[in-house]
Amino acid sequence: MLRDDDMKSDFDSLLPGRSTEQGASRRTALKTALGVGYAAATLPIMAQTVVSTPADGLRVGALDYEVAGFRVPGYYAAPAGKTGVPVILVIQEIFGVHEYIRDTCRRLAKLGYLAIAPEMFARQGDPQKVTEMARLQAEIVSKVPDAQVMADLDGALKWAAANGGDVSRAGITGFCWGGRITWLYAAQGPVKAGVAWYGRLVGQASELTPRHPVDVAANLKAPVLGLYGGADTGIPLDTVDKMKSSLAAGSAAAKASQFVVYPEAGHAFHADYRPSYRKDAAEDGWKRALEWFKTHGVV
Repeated sequence: MLRDDDMKSDFDSLLPGRSTEQGASRRTALKTALGVGYAAATLPIMAQTVVSTPADGLRVGALDYEVAGFRVPGYYAAPAGKTGVPVILVIQEIFGVHEYIRDTCRRLAKLGYLAIAPEMFARQGDPQKVTEMARLQAEIVSKVPDAQVMADLDGALKWAAANGGDVSRAGITGFCWGGRITWLYAAQGPVKAGVAWYGRLVGQASELTPRHPVDVAANLKAPVLGLYGGADTGIPLDTVDKMKSSLAAGSAAAKASQFVVYPEAGHAFHADYRPSYRKDAAEDGWKRALEWFKTHGVV
């Protein structure tokens, strides 16, 4: 599991930014959209850089599906009036499925995908109701078993198949905590490709997190594109090198996996609502992610 100091290092690059008067009012609205949890209450909100994708031409909303007797909630977005569309699972940061994650789903839906963001912490608690990092880690994040997450993602694909998605053309992408999950699911789940945004690659084994991406790299079933920041203080580049070595000795999907490292970018460079956002890296990474999915049949 992630230690408190590991999680703190993920946010070392998040520094306050400047904003116009209009930006300040937008920050107020964004805090409401993001929720009252750690992301909204503690991190600076950069309203002027936020990408906002309208829902016109889409069907969007809440979803839920059953896994082992529990109703897993989430959010989805898809092109209106279409079925048999490719599917992308969108995996949250530690802050849950707030507006940034929902907007990412809408961006993908505008491109013809059924995008699904399950609430991965729903059994353990609501991260948007926690305003302290220590509590978020101790009471929610550290209690989430990888096995539970994998089963919930299987359930999300079953929901997709019953709601207009073509799961034979499924992919997965995730950010930070979700980036790690992307690697793990690509090693066992029925997806054709994954895109991992700055997900941690190594870690200590525990009962709930028995393996980490470097441990499953050689057995990937789907190729993964890793998008990482060279200035990320929480993910040293030597761990990227370890991952590359494991991939090179692995399956065909492992060998097909790739990394792109943006030298000047830190952690969370795609998170447009935070000061960590780096427009050039985020836009280039998004372009590469879409091309990756197309190349590997998620289209």
